[in-house]
Amino acid sequence: MVRGKIEIKRIENVTSRQVTFSKRRSGLFKKAHELSVLCDAQVATIVFSQSGRLYEYSSSEMEKIIERYGKFSNDFSVAERPQVERYLQELKKEMDRMVKKIDLLEVHQRKLMGQGLGSCSVAELQEIDSQIEKSLRIVRLSYMQINWKSLKKRRENS
Repeated sequence: MVRGKIEIKRIENVTSRQVTFSKRRSGLFKKAHELSVLCDAQVATIVFSQSGRLYEYSSSEMEKIIERYGKFSNDFSVAERPQVERYLQELKKEMDRMVKKIDLLEVHQRKLMGQGLGSCSVAELQEIDSQIEKSLRIVRLSYMQINWKSLKKRRENS
């Protein structure tokens, strides 16, 4: 006989809910015991009912398993914490460097666009002028190459 699937949602009927809780709790503890026996694993299961009653199963002493869990989880998180904090500090430093670099690039871009030149020295203005001249030569060369290719294609097609 095949059991039908049920929709997993809260059971509204209090009596049915209590019966289901009791049966499923027993099934959970049975599976925990089987896991413990078959795999030689230390297993602890803790369940609180809706009324607050405690139900537990452990393959060995519950206190020792809980103590072991607490030690393991604390050791793991404490061991990871300094690495995470160092990584975050490195990211913050990198972010600060990037923000400064972006600010400098924005200032440089404004100067190339002719804005904020009043605070520039003569040497800075000469540098900006040479950069603009170099960029203009590159743009004109690209423009001439594109026009030359276009003219060459038109001649080949005619």
